[in-house]
Amino acid sequence: MLKKYLSNQRGLTLVELLAVVVILGIVSTIAVVSIGNVIQNSREDAVRADAIQILNAAELYVSSGGEIGTTATIGPDELGDTLAREGAFEDVTWTVGRNLDGQLTITATNVPAGSTTMNFNGATVNQINDGKGKVDIP
Repeated sequence: MLKKYLSNQRGLTLVELLAVVVILGIVSTIAVVSIGNVIQNSREDAVRADAIQILNAAELYVSSGGEIGTTATIGPDELGDTLAREGAFEDVTWTVGRNLDGQLTITATNVPAGSTTMNFNGATVNQINDGKGKVDIP
């Protein structure tokens, strides 16, 4: 009986093979889209980290005797010694100032972050950290 069963096996039909190919195509499409989203989120997180690094360098600038006021801002020239790497902000005009609460803020527009650009309009470290998923930081 087992011999009769084995002799009737002929392999996969064309319909079964096409179904497998369609399923593999759908799964691979979903995987590619998901990986693209992960890469874009990583690029946006890197820009946020660079903005926080600039604010931390401004803190060092202030602690070493530099002054930043609510009306006087500083840029890359003043932070050249304390800022080792600018990353996404390398070719972007940015300034660091203080808000009315005395917190350091960064202002920069059109910072490249993968397929989008990000804008920081007087953003503090807390606002940058809370801005996950937002392209424009208030």
